[in-house]
Amino acid sequence: MIKVLVVDHHPIVRAGLKLLFDTDPDIEVVGTIGTGIEIFEFIRRFPVDVIISEIDLPELNGITALRAIKKEHTDLKVIMFSHHPEEIYAISTIKAGASGYLSKSVDTKTIKEAVLKVYNGGIYLSENMAKHLNYDDTKNSKSKLYKRLSTREVEVLKLLSSGKKNKEIAQELDINEKTVSTYKARLFKKLNVTNLVDLIHQAKHIGTV
Repeated sequence: MIKVLVVDHHPIVRAGLKLLFDTDPDIEVVGTIGTGIEIFEFIRRFPVDVIISEIDLPELNGITALRAIKKEHTDLKVIMFSHHPEEIYAISTIKAGASGYLSKSVDTKTIKEAVLKVYNGGIYLSENMAKHLNYDDTKNSKSKLYKRLSTREVEVLKLLSSGKKNKEIAQELDINEKTVSTYKARLFKKLNVTNLVDLIHQAKHIGTV
């Protein structure tokens, strides 16, 4: 049995995924938790093969948690499960160490397919996203997807958009406050804005936050 941990701050999502696999012969949901911080205690105490995690989590966002998890548990597979646009977040999360990205609009069959694929060492992306990547590989050119925002820039942008100051962002991401300022400057340049209000507005416009 593949042991799955579900991480989502919505109780209905946790309950739904547990119910989905209750009678499955291949997959067992061994735990459901609501915050990023809880992941570390759980995986230290119980065996887990695959984590299905939302990006927007209380206390510690899913991408930051993902980085930390992969440092300590390199063999653990993580599928990001989110309502955020795949075109922007799928690449960022895969680069950060995820084994797959699932939109919350997918059907139940697809969720099982994704779990089986990543458990067996594959990377799960939607057919549309996989085509994008294959096309870019064959053309040997940099994709527009890669030219967007780095994983770290996405994290900083999300925290700025939630109203956090540079110092708070530095503490949450465990980086220097000057580094946060550098990322902020890059975001201004990449999104072609000159102030924080316009930055957040532009980010919402392209679906990043």
